[in-house]
Amino acid sequence: MSGVLPNQMISKMIADSQIAATREINPAQVQPASLDLRLGTTAFRVRASFLAGQGARVLDRLREFEMHSVDLSGGAVLEKGCVYVVPLMESLALPPGVRAVANAKSSTGRLDLLTRTITDGGTEFDRIAAGYCGPLYAEICPRSFSVLVRPGMRLNQIRFGDGEAVLDDDALRALHTETPLVDGPAVIDDGLGFSVDLRLPETTLVGYRAKPHTGVIDLDLINHYDPRDYWENVHSETGQIILDPGAFYILVSREAVTIPPEYAAEMAPYLAMVGEFRVHYAGFFDPGFGHHAAGGTGSRGVLEVRCHEAPFVLEHGQVVGRLIYERMAEVPTHLYGAGIASNYQGQGLKLSKHFRAG
Repeated sequence: MSGVLPNQMISKMIADSQIAATREINPAQVQPASLDLRLGTTAFRVRASFLAGQGARVLDRLREFEMHSVDLSGGAVLEKGCVYVVPLMESLALPPGVRAVANAKSSTGRLDLLTRTITDGGTEFDRIAAGYCGPLYAEICPRSFSVLVRPGMRLNQIRFGDGEAVLDDDALRALHTETPLVDGPAVIDDGLGFSVDLRLPETTLVGYRAKPHTGVIDLDLINHYDPRDYWENVHSETGQIILDPGAFYILVSREAVTIPPEYAAEMAPYLAMVGEFRVHYAGFFDPGFGHHAAGGTGSRGVLEVRCHEAPFVLEHGQVVGRLIYERMAEVPTHLYGAGIASNYQGQGLKLSKHFRAG
């Protein structure tokens, strides 16, 4: 059956050497509908972001753009504003019909840590052609905070698919009628639209804005950092805020979202004409996210927002993004939030797991 491959099929790909690695793959890397990818031992500082391009290898392009290399073995800092390419431990030998798409993990996106996957012969970020055989690389650009990384850290993830799996709007409306996907009216137009919540109950706090000059964040330290050292609170009494160009914000969706076990979803930016900003750089929603079968009652989507050229007024209820739903090839044997380490089930406005709550 065509669709997004679940954890049990990913495990079989590993057993069949369609997914290989320089270090044995940990079962904890296998998520309900994706596989976490691990950093290798070396980071290459490069002059600029690049794609290998058709017929070219990443290693050959590295010789063109590399400035110096960084040994990650004992831990090393990737500095804010710099671009690095890190060979990943995992490599692929995909069957002819199986394609892949990669994305940053939720905690990576919430740190404004731009992480994209590139491949030999690749002409797009994060998109891997069916039948690809070769290594994987992460391009990493810390944009708000410098970060301390080590080999084996998991900053991005990969999802595999066979055949056409995306639900069109008619199928999405039918699914919402059968199993409500949001806790209010569904705005369905090239996906399920979601809006920003700037009127949170019993508080004027509506989000956080990254401070421009902060210390390093060690990505291994969980529930460790004081948010006040890295973030400014964003308040609103009017249901609107003004986004500053170049600033990075953490906001939250007004809708509580549900992903039924038979489906997966990916968050995509809304139409460019809506505003001069981008929402959400970490886009995978796993089967079971917010769903009662996995102990959820609907979970809000955290919005990672960066404003571009001009200041922009963002208003409560404004549609800012959309969820693209895809069918699973099989129902996963593990769901998001059900017996696995899922940090954001039932979430509201929430920073990454590295920061102390409250």
